[in-house]
Amino acid sequence: MEAVEAEIAHLLEVSDLQSAAATIVRGYGPAILGYLAALARDADRADDAFSQFCEDLWRGLPAFRRDASVRTWVYKLAWHAWLRNEREAFRRHGRPITTEEMSRLAAEVRSTTALHLRSEAKDAVARLRGQLTPAEQSLLVLRIDRDLSWSEVASVMSTPEEHLDAQTAAKRFQRVKARLRKLAEAAGLLEKP
Repeated sequence: MEAVEAEIAHLLEVSDLQSAAATIVRGYGPAILGYLAALARDADRADDAFSQFCEDLWRGLPAFRRDASVRTWVYKLAWHAWLRNEREAFRRHGRPITTEEMSRLAAEVRSTTALHLRSEAKDAVARLRGQLTPAEQSLLVLRIDRDLSWSEVASVMSTPEEHLDAQTAAKRFQRVKARLRKLAEAAGLLEKP
């Protein structure tokens, strides 16, 4: 991903925002869609959040200050898109994205990203994760599946209502792990110590 980050940095430096957005969606789009699918556990809800993410990316790119890596920033955009979609009483389906190019890229990522690569063990873990809140699931996905640092996780999950620091994110993660372990023990997937 370092090559993707470098290419995006170059495109931003020369103010080629359209190419930068396309590179971001091609480079990070499949991982973002997978992240949103893990939170949603429903293809339509994940697609709605992904559309919102793409729109937010397009609108926010001119103001991106590069205080964090592009990777951290796009996960933050995705988390906030997810939160907004879930807060809406009436979810909009099939909402058009701002530009034709961005719509085409979003469709390309959706068509090439497998939402459900399942095995029996993965299904069992998915059922356990399904009992967690979206915030708890997000912590797991960002830290374990996406290997973000604690400061990156805290940056992604901070909201205007609640600022997280790396230490708080790590403590919450430990509580989520303990809860997940108890759920696994109760489901007979682990032996009790």
